[in-house]
Amino acid sequence: MSKAAAIDIASVSKVYGATTAVHAISLKVPAGSYCCLLGPSGCGKSTTLRMIAGHESISSGDIRLGNTVVTDLPPARRGTAMMFQSYALFPHIDVTDNVAFSLKMKGVAKDERRAKALEMLKLVQMDPYATRRPAQLSGGQQQRVALARALITDPEALLLDEPLSALDPFLKIRMRAELKRLQTTLGITFVHVTHSQEEAMALADLIVVMNDGRIEQAAHPREVFERPATAFVARFMGDHNVISGRVTAATESGVTVAVPSGGEFTATGGVREVGESIDIAVRTDKVRIGASDAPGLGFTGIVDNIEYRGASVKLTVSGAGVQDFTAIVSDAAFFAAPVKVGDAASLAWGPEDSIVLGRLDS
Repeated sequence: MSKAAAIDIASVSKVYGATTAVHAISLKVPAGSYCCLLGPSGCGKSTTLRMIAGHESISSGDIRLGNTVVTDLPPARRGTAMMFQSYALFPHIDVTDNVAFSLKMKGVAKDERRAKALEMLKLVQMDPYATRRPAQLSGGQQQRVALARALITDPEALLLDEPLSALDPFLKIRMRAELKRLQTTLGITFVHVTHSQEEAMALADLIVVMNDGRIEQAAHPREVFERPATAFVARFMGDHNVISGRVTAATESGVTVAVPSGGEFTATGGVREVGESIDIAVRTDKVRIGASDAPGLGFTGIVDNIEYRGASVKLTVSGAGVQDFTAIVSDAAFFAAPVKVGDAASLAWGPEDSIVLGRLDS
């Protein structure tokens, strides 16, 4: 297998007529890493992947793969391989010939290309199905064949466009483990587009959260989870409450924020001016039921919804000018002092669990 290559995206834009799909993004994907482009539909993640692959032209900027600027190279000369959302297998030929097809196009002799195809099928644990046609395979098996077909060209980077979206939930989890195993075994760079936060967290060394054609944050999953860069990331990842207001007091260690017609909250980090608009985030799993130890680190509100989840209970509470505030508490903590919808409940958290969020320059 060929050496992994780093991918360097430098001020890359994609414009369709009057619409800008990708706004001058810059990103470095280290060689041999598993990168997930994550975001809602229409955020520009698939367009970015297709520009890396060469299936979409670049309006401005450059893409470098290893030491080569590939901006104007055709897909076949980039050192990348693409696995599409629809596996696009040829129905009339067997699995081995499907995998070997790109080598056939390059003029590789039949015995040699079929031997290489079998080697790839072994890698994805599909060699027992080598003589079957695609219609005789399940969705998960077809996906493995599509993976083998992409990998047979010895790419320096494998590009995957929502590869798990067509699979059922149990198979998704199995295939996540398989993709991670393959990436670790091969050591090549993977760039994987998904709209699933769980999928990105499970797979990636580098998560790139995109919104409206821009990169909101590019970091290790733990950093994205624990320190979201912006209100969008905090909301999209779903593990933080976002509170918006104005700064009423600021020190080197943090700020006090007033919510319109509501309470005051404190948060750590970020030097801000008094009067400035600000977003702060509070971790949902760090909120506890009970009175606050310090001002600004809790509030009392009315319980809007309760979801029992087995090991945890999810509460939604509104009060102090904050709507739909989420707390995820352990089942033991909840049933020690249970509340019901319509009850007043006090919520509290620690100072380290309330952070100041940044804002993208637009």
